[in-house]
Amino acid sequence: MDVAKLRSVPIFSSLDSKATAQLGEYLTIHDYPKSARICRIGDPGDAMYVIDVGKVEISITDADGANLTLAELEAGDFFGEMAMLDGQGRSANATAVENSRLAKLTREDFLTFMQSDPRVTLELLTALTNRLRRTDELLRHRVSRNVNQEEAARLTVADRAADRIAEFGGSWKFIIAFLAFLLLWTALNTWIFITHAFDPPPYLLLSTALNMLAALQAPIIMMSQNRQAHKDRLRANLDYQVNLKNELLLSDILRRLDELKRKSRD
Repeated sequence: MDVAKLRSVPIFSSLDSKATAQLGEYLTIHDYPKSARICRIGDPGDAMYVIDVGKVEISITDADGANLTLAELEAGDFFGEMAMLDGQGRSANATAVENSRLAKLTREDFLTFMQSDPRVTLELLTALTNRLRRTDELLRHRVSRNVNQEEAARLTVADRAADRIAEFGGSWKFIIAFLAFLLLWTALNTWIFITHAFDPPPYLLLSTALNMLAALQAPIIMMSQNRQAHKDRLRANLDYQVNLKNELLLSDILRRLDELKRKSRD
């Protein structure tokens, strides 16, 4: 890369012509065809790259296994600086979107150059901070989220207990166990302990217990239903955001197609 192109890169813009020319001596040029993988997550972070020609997609794989594009970089942009600074593995994938030519600056050469001109370090840290802010903003506004996981993260002990009780109260296990209890109660107080029944007919003690059970069970079931209603509202809201995002992306795609059509006509 010539001096003019290097100085157009934001992190090198503060360098004078002499320092930029010195930096150019450390760079090596590499060509990548379209769809070529430049680096993968976990690869050794031994260099950073400056795009001379072409486009590069920076992406990660999220917890759901989907490919998430963090940025699409063009000529004059750079990437790989984070791994180069800390010497750890790559934190994202880099793929050539089209035939690209990249200038590579190794970690060893960068450290050597940094000692001679520390201004580039400040520019690099500033650019790195801005990139982290954009990534954080992107991840914070993602709408493709798992409703069940988000709802489970908010559950309290009372919510879990209400769900367990409501689930058991609406099952055949509860119906069979309850019928068996009623039959046993009436049998004990009608045929077995006729003379010494602890709850003789019309079973007033049993009726009181059933009323108390119904009085407690109803609000517990309502608690679980209210939580399910909140979950449905959250799902509806996420569906709306996904549909809105898809609509915006579709509009952007149509706009790009119109631009390509106009360029082809010209």
